[in-house]
Amino acid sequence: MKIVKLGQQGLSVPAVGLGCMGMSDFYGSSDEAENLKLLDEALELGCNFWDTADMYGPFTNELLLGKALAGRRDRIILATKFGIKRSEDGKWLGISGSPEYVKACCDASLKRLDIDYIDLYYQHRLDPEVPIEDTVGAMAELVQAGKIRYIGLSEASAEELERAHKTHPVTALQTELSLWSRDVEDEILPMARELGIGFVAYSPLGRGFLTGAIKKREDLEEDDWRLSNPRFSEEAIANNQRLVEKVEAIAKIKKVTPSQVALAWVLSKGDDIAAIPGTRHAKYLKLNWSSQNIVLGEEEKKVLDEFSSTFIVVGERY
Repeated sequence: MKIVKLGQQGLSVPAVGLGCMGMSDFYGSSDEAENLKLLDEALELGCNFWDTADMYGPFTNELLLGKALAGRRDRIILATKFGIKRSEDGKWLGISGSPEYVKACCDASLKRLDIDYIDLYYQHRLDPEVPIEDTVGAMAELVQAGKIRYIGLSEASAEELERAHKTHPVTALQTELSLWSRDVEDEILPMARELGIGFVAYSPLGRGFLTGAIKKREDLEEDDWRLSNPRFSEEAIANNQRLVEKVEAIAKIKKVTPSQVALAWVLSKGDDIAAIPGTRHAKYLKLNWSSQNIVLGEEEKKVLDEFSSTFIVVGERY
């Protein structure tokens, strides 16, 4: 198992964690009993870095993880988030980073998760109406109160990251990073490294596209949110397959899966990077976990780096 130290505050996590979003929302139907079984299997493997958010479900994903945490809280590194507002029936209500909202969300998450503290608490999206200093200041108060251990941000710019870090040390930045989403490498990742902030890559498999399992829109369930994502239009899927083909070619040579190559590429970007691929299936959980042991050769990395840096991906991220 490869260990990644996030930030300078001493939070060590496995390089491959588990994104739990799809267990409650967005990626089609799921079964609670099967999800709980998968969480058991993840812990047995050593995959104890679990990622959720209050808006997943909404709210039901934290309730699910609360059941999985029972009796073994000290064995799991739990990350959750606040900031994207949704109603009980799932309506989108905007973004908030007000100090009052931060504290109320934390208390609500602690109650749903049935725990006393959150290991890593992220601001899910930054509120343009609230200075980042005010939001992070409220998060710092939660640290002082013992309700959270470490502060994180998600999808923050380099400038916002620097301002936040001056208010209170930020341990981790969570932002999308994969072979088809590399914008973070220009300014944001260098700033995180300059400040000593760890990086957590979400959607490292391109929301499943880089696994090679999605060849057409019909491969997705009717209620899968990806059907409304620009990168999963018919035109985008047809164009973006060319990137998948590069991944598949290397996977064939190494006798591993495309998903393992895609994950190994993300992890090869630095010892300060952890990835949180999501899955509801034990087979893919094990494949993702074992990607930590796959070493891409210099030529293989060069091929992927050069092709993905010049390849024009069709479709915006959202």
